[in-house]
Amino acid sequence: MKLSPNFALDELTASETAARYGIDNTPDEAIIKNLTRLANALQEVRALLGNKVIIVSSGYRSPELNQKVGGSATSDHCKGLAADFICPSYGTPDEIVRVVMASAIPYKQVIREFDKWVHFSIPEEGEAPRKQALIIDKQGTRNYA
Repeated sequence: MKLSPNFALDELTASETAARYGIDNTPDEAIIKNLTRLANALQEVRALLGNKVIIVSSGYRSPELNQKVGGSATSDHCKGLAADFICPSYGTPDEIVRVVMASAIPYKQVIREFDKWVHFSIPEEGEAPRKQALIIDKQGTRNYA
């Protein structure tokens, strides 16, 4: 099921961990609605990145899956509002975060995680975009400079 021109439901719910442990990662209708909003925001990010392919490594996580991967209990992944991705044909996670920060995209958070991937989340429907930019690495969590 296509959620936007370049993002499908299965892409935003796929999980090797869920498959390995037999965890059901099927979203309900409310989560699918959020995932559709997320896919459209990711579509804007993709356009910002010169329409380069975005590779999603983690999207929706059921509470059981989120616990298994050590995610935060309040993770936006559990609401269908966040995705972790890379776009190697565009550039590094740092370059991606900086271009998203400079854009008009109404995001909640953009995080460069361990210089390996970008965490991107959108606000809940009706909530104002926080536009928080962070770095998470071995030194801890801090604001983007």
